[in-house]
Amino acid sequence: MDFPQKLKEQRLKHEMSQQQLGELLKISRQSVSKWERGEGYPSIESLIQLSEIFDITIDELLKGDNHLKESIIEDGKQLAYPKLKLFFDLLLLVGLFLVVIKILIAVGNKFFDFNITFFQGSILYAFLPFTASIIGAIGSETLAKKYKTE
Repeated sequence: MDFPQKLKEQRLKHEMSQQQLGELLKISRQSVSKWERGEGYPSIESLIQLSEIFDITIDELLKGDNHLKESIIEDGKQLAYPKLKLFFDLLLLVGLFLVVIKILIAVGNKFFDFNITFFQGSILYAFLPFTASIIGAIGSETLAKKYKTE
């Protein structure tokens, strides 16, 4: 039995209308109807709520419905991916910004006698900009390949 059938069976077993179930889930009756017709699937949060409402495990709701399982796996990837991608993109931008600042300081000191010595000679000044840029670029590219973003 697939998810739409299990959902309807459980709803009727608990003597609930689609409207009542929708109110418990804080969604519309139309969404419940769509799930029961197999035209859409609930989010992982809604699945957790359904398992609590019907007092069954999520596994019982999902067993036999491979399409829903795949959908949930993809949703899980999409939850983690943007945060990691944003982190690595920001790291890359910060690294590139620091490289540009480092170049501007070097040019200013050489040609305009600025004599800026802020952090010069420290290991942070020497390696941080390049390291941040490289780690950001590698991390961003690895995630893009792993999740095949479009």
